[in-house]
Amino acid sequence: MKSIVATEYHCKMYVVTIDQQHSRRSPDRVPELLHMLQVVPTTLSFERTVGDEVQGLIGSADAVAEAVLIAVRATEWSIGIGLGAVDKPLPESSRAAVGSAFIAAREAVESAKRRGSRLPLALVSSTSKLSPVASNKAVAAAAEAEAVLVLLGQLIAARSATQWRVLDQMQRTPLAPLTKIADALSTSHQAVSATLLRANRQEELAARPAAATLLDRALEVALGLNVLDTL
Repeated sequence: MKSIVATEYHCKMYVVTIDQQHSRRSPDRVPELLHMLQVVPTTLSFERTVGDEVQGLIGSADAVAEAVLIAVRATEWSIGIGLGAVDKPLPESSRAAVGSAFIAAREAVESAKRRGSRLPLALVSSTSKLSPVASNKAVAAAAEAEAVLVLLGQLIAARSATQWRVLDQMQRTPLAPLTKIADALSTSHQAVSATLLRANRQEELAARPAAATLLDRALEVALGLNVLDTL
């Protein structure tokens, strides 16, 4: 079967759709999330699509992981990642963009909503243009990437306000020694060290590249970029 490669008609992108949970009985938090997502490099910026949902088009696996973890930290958002083709030419708004990746992202966010007590995150690969063998490989690759993202998300979701206070201070002054961070927070060096250990910051930093690698592989398989996957 012919592969769906990145051509003048399609491009290699991730679609991320994020929907507010309990929106009918909660205030509109879309503006808050959009503000938080401004730090994420995008091809088409995150914007409100329908209701309490936002969507963005991202070209980098690292940026996808960043967007996911921001939404997890914000709490009470269902996160869907779609893998597949995005049609060219790209419009100015993600709301006007089309392609199988957008259909996959819709399926993914709906799946995330059904996760119950589990982290509301799902990744779906479009397989409509793939052979049965390639389709199975695409589904498996998506599941592997999702599993690592869920583990990363669980690290983020488990952090306390105190832990975020220390991590945010480190983000503001990344070159500062722990003693300076402790002084800025009016606490001790030992307390900062213990907080960082409990926050699993090193584990997060170590796992992010693995998540990005698996996301890249999943997208390539979804697009049929591996010749063996398209036979």
